[in-house]
Amino acid sequence: MPDTIPAPPAGRPRRSLTTDSARFAREVLEPVRAIVGERGLLTDRDAMQPLMVAWRDNWEGRVPLVVMPASTEELAAVVAVCARTGTPIVPQGGNTGLTGASQPHGDDTEIVISTRRMNRIRAIDLDNDTITVDAGVVLQTIQETARAQGRLFPLSLGAEGSCQIGGNLSTNAGGVQALRYGTARALVAGLEVVLPDGRVWDGLRGLRKDNAGYDLKQLFIGAEGTLGIITAATLKLLPLPTASATAFLATASPATAVAWLRRAKALLGESITTMELMERRCVDIAMRHNGAIRDPLADRHDWYLMVEIADQGEQAPLEARLLAAFEAGLENGELLDGTIAASAEQAAGIRRIREGAPEGQRLEGASYKHDVSVPVSQVPRFIAEADAALAARFPGIRSFAFGHLGDGNIHYNPIQAEGGDKDLWQSFLPEVNLIVHDIVARLGGSITAEHGIGRLRINEVPRYKSAVEMEMMRRLKRCFDPQNLMNPGKLLPDAG
Repeated sequence: MPDTIPAPPAGRPRRSLTTDSARFAREVLEPVRAIVGERGLLTDRDAMQPLMVAWRDNWEGRVPLVVMPASTEELAAVVAVCARTGTPIVPQGGNTGLTGASQPHGDDTEIVISTRRMNRIRAIDLDNDTITVDAGVVLQTIQETARAQGRLFPLSLGAEGSCQIGGNLSTNAGGVQALRYGTARALVAGLEVVLPDGRVWDGLRGLRKDNAGYDLKQLFIGAEGTLGIITAATLKLLPLPTASATAFLATASPATAVAWLRRAKALLGESITTMELMERRCVDIAMRHNGAIRDPLADRHDWYLMVEIADQGEQAPLEARLLAAFEAGLENGELLDGTIAASAEQAAGIRRIREGAPEGQRLEGASYKHDVSVPVSQVPRFIAEADAALAARFPGIRSFAFGHLGDGNIHYNPIQAEGGDKDLWQSFLPEVNLIVHDIVARLGGSITAEHGIGRLRINEVPRYKSAVEMEMMRRLKRCFDPQNLMNPGKLLPDAG
């Protein structure tokens, strides 16, 4: 269900680029055409439309021009034209984001620069365990390229077949394996970035240790394209696990789930890659809207864990370790039931439950999506307090919580009352957000764990960040982008 789209902050440029179409053509369009050629331009509204619309939540924009450079050099030259003419830019990768960060506004005040043609695997260094790629390479392509060389690139998320690594890094993507391997930020050795004035910073150093000054790459990871455009990355590779095991476990509550997580860490150590929590309603709704999904357990329970472990060595010993952790959980009352997949097909069936929950939720009417994080120890308290507060204020609202228990990132997405008026329930969104996010803040959490701010949360940021933190971010923005040309109206309110 679409969230309320906030008005652009006052600092964002408002002048339409098409007000003086002859000037736009002379100063921007033709110089850019000379740089990228006809293959690198889209000016037809119908041809541009797929890049104007987000795949979820009805984010939509309008621009007079989409530019698709084929190289860093072309992209840098285009940005230089924009800097010289004061033309705002919206960088866009695979267009799979969830907060409107890669969608232009709807008033022809910006152009889009898409990295879709920048899709080269530049180099693989197996001795150094790194791979260097263009920003437009699809995440799944990187995973498959690494696997073919006996290596693992562990970033994994639902959109991996279409999202691009540049966007993954610009939003510091998390995914289901962040518990073991960290977010995208932890997987980067070096970056190449086009700065807002068109200069190129070449930081593609595949080093594990570099203590010569500020770690500049970290400024651009998670910055949502507001400080520059990532054009290439050197990424860290790991040994490819030779054995893996998947389980679907029933537990009484988030508190018992956290208790078993603590035990599992002690017994399984770094082999745990995934620890996903979901309540019963998530399973029911996933099954309701996807006939290929089956309940792996005979009896119904209130809460579940999807667990995946992976390591080097043989399959049987790894499965035995998972079984021992499962049995210990049963004996100590942390788990109630469960099954360990006996085949790759059964493991895929378990994963489909987790993947089907958000898609099924979309078909249930108005819902309120929250990508929040709290300390793992506070997950049970957060869910209990948020459920109670919303039930008291909005009788009939249906709880719907799932996500990455291992790192405290819960997708807390309550759904309207069954059979209720969709438009009425949608109007409650601002108050629902306020209730949920205030609880998150009180528990020392963040209102966005892996999706980013974009346009969706831009007006909420000042409430949950200190004045000092806001000023630090504004100073960074002014330092790198004094004209406020890089993705204006995203991430940081009143950046101009």
